[in-house]
Amino acid sequence: MLSPRVLMVVGSMLAASLSAADWPQWRGDSRRDHSPDKGLLARWPQEGPKRVWLFEKAGLGYAGYSIAQGSLFTMGLREGQEFLIAVDAASGKELWSTPAGPKYPNNWGDGPRMTPTVDGNHVYAIGGQGLLICVDARSGKQLWSKNLVTDLGGKLQDWGYTESPLVVGDVVVCTPGGSQGTLAGLDKTSGAVRWRSKEITDNAQYSSPILIEHAGQPQVVQLVMNRFFGVSPKDGSVLWKKEFPGRVAVIPTPIFEDGIVFVTAGYGVGCEAIRLGKDNSVEPLYSNKVMKNHHGGVVCVDGHLYGHSDGAGWVCQELKTGKEIWSHKGFGKGSVTYADGKLICLDERSGDVALVEASTQGWKELSRFKLNPLTSNRSPQGGIWPHPVVVNGRLYLRDQELLHCFDLKSH
Repeated sequence: MLSPRVLMVVGSMLAASLSAADWPQWRGDSRRDHSPDKGLLARWPQEGPKRVWLFEKAGLGYAGYSIAQGSLFTMGLREGQEFLIAVDAASGKELWSTPAGPKYPNNWGDGPRMTPTVDGNHVYAIGGQGLLICVDARSGKQLWSKNLVTDLGGKLQDWGYTESPLVVGDVVVCTPGGSQGTLAGLDKTSGAVRWRSKEITDNAQYSSPILIEHAGQPQVVQLVMNRFFGVSPKDGSVLWKKEFPGRVAVIPTPIFEDGIVFVTAGYGVGCEAIRLGKDNSVEPLYSNKVMKNHHGGVVCVDGHLYGHSDGAGWVCQELKTGKEIWSHKGFGKGSVTYADGKLICLDERSGDVALVEASTQGWKELSRFKLNPLTSNRSPQGGIWPHPVVVNGRLYLRDQELLHCFDLKSH
């Protein structure tokens, strides 16, 4: 978590107009995937929590959603064009849509794959082909754009650009990759390039960067195929780096807790953790295959990691040691978020949603329901890949063009 002093130094990640209950970016305001909500239902009805609304025009793709200032922002493919879409979070009615680049075609499913980032009255989003746009949050009017490939020298990877940009002070950090520098810092009001991480020139992968505070200083941490690293958000200079044995695709977002950086990837790779010294020295803690997380994400709660591990099922792993605490195969592979002491897990194939205690004593499932309806437009190779979000007492789930909102408040 960031201290008030560091927030003053680098500028707030979020504008003052955002409320404490907003979810303004990928994995929430701190990118830890922890909901701020309390007082949620301890168990769900057998048929599932009450659905508040269903929006049926979100378009194709695997984009997530951010919720801020009463609006939900997501992306979708409509009739061959990708769009950034705003929906009224209370009613599920569309507010506006704005073009976000040409269609990204893929055998696993066409369309965009990222979560928009809200900063004050601006929304930042990246289409599957790498078009980064900045729009007015109230009207949807585009204010500027930058192409990560043609403008910033990046290279489109097999599954397109999936990154959710990170706002740090007056800079938007993104990962075009390529010889000009893996990361780019752009002026958030104009899109002008402020800096590139010229010391690291790896191609982009599919992870999103995080902002951390370490030894009293802010840094941006990112994971690519063969390394993870930290840079200064002021000028992109590299503060530390560590090799990583990625293969095929590296997707999950890094985790930072108590001076430890944790990363994981699927395709048999596993996980690694390092401890950062005060001088940004790197102390390897472990490298093992307890957590082989493909793309469903991992959450850290009270020093323990929870997520799906390929082959092992759902896993609880101790952050400091890498030791497996428990594993469970009774629920399918998928994504996870944390809210009010519990995990909410989504099975990417069946659409089952489980409420599970965040406990080191094993998989303690409290409730389960099936998301319904599911889309008939998803590619057979695809899954229900957008991650669940819980904010303002509501649970948001998406399957392609179908965006569901459920009431989780205990009344």
